[in-house]
Amino acid sequence: MRKRICVIGGGRWGKNHIKTLHKLGNLCGVVETDGKTLQDIVTQYHTEGFLNIEEAIDRQFDGYILATPAETHYPIGKNLLERGLNVLIEKPMALSSLNSGELMSIAEKTGAKLMTGHLLLFHPAIKKIKEMIESGKLGRLHYIYSNRLNFGTVRTEENVFWSFAPHDISVLDYLIGKQAVSIEAVGSEFLQSGICDFTMTHITYPENVHAHIFVSWIHPFKEQRLVVIGSRGMVSFDDSSEEKIIYFYDKHIDVVFNQPVITEKPAEKIFYEKAMPLEEELKYFIENLNGKIEISDGKSGHEVVKVLERVQEILMNKKV
Repeated sequence: MRKRICVIGGGRWGKNHIKTLHKLGNLCGVVETDGKTLQDIVTQYHTEGFLNIEEAIDRQFDGYILATPAETHYPIGKNLLERGLNVLIEKPMALSSLNSGELMSIAEKTGAKLMTGHLLLFHPAIKKIKEMIESGKLGRLHYIYSNRLNFGTVRTEENVFWSFAPHDISVLDYLIGKQAVSIEAVGSEFLQSGICDFTMTHITYPENVHAHIFVSWIHPFKEQRLVVIGSRGMVSFDDSSEEKIIYFYDKHIDVVFNQPVITEKPAEKIFYEKAMPLEEELKYFIENLNGKIEISDGKSGHEVVKVLERVQEILMNKKV
């Protein structure tokens, strides 16, 4: 039986959800407070339109996609979950770990499915890299770094870490399979007081696995690069490149009788099936409404908010 999904929010990213759900044949409703925008969406996609959330709640859809501004995620998400309604909340799940933890607890209590919109966990390249790690191809993980750099995508209500880094935090947690045990961070404000334009964050994970996240919106070129270093090999992937190729480097160093022995072979291109991450994410949500959300679940969203919050505390304390 087809699952009926309602999108709450018809803004830029909400429209991507609407378009993709329409393609999948699961779009059955849209909530948007701007009447003109709502009418345009209803006309284009031939779906039900609602000017307020309560009308959409009364329709008891199988699932809701919450694509409204971040500050509304907690109150709207709470309203849906308390009624036992399934919801995918765009990142970040909430603006505090207190609120994200409460959303997770409500979902557990009511039995509602709760998923967070950590899109990159459904990127075929990220899933392939996860497979490579789990297969042992890279050996024991040493460190991972993630760069998310761009020019001009400046926010006035949040710093660059809150804006860019949720993607990277979720990917690190996913690939490593554990949560951070310690965090250090530095950042600088150049354009606006109280809003960092670049940050460098170092995260330590269990078993001596390290990672860093470098984000900036005043960078001369766009880069979305992930590099994974293991004891037997290394991987790199740049999602901002046109080719979007995963490279495997059969490079490692063994210390024999106190002397480094270097192994270095040519880079290898790793094949993976191409697919649109948003489509894969929504298909997963829909397919698991009667099952269990395991990827990008409420706990995943909560852990990401905890890191965002901790980095914010560190950056604020360094200003004192």
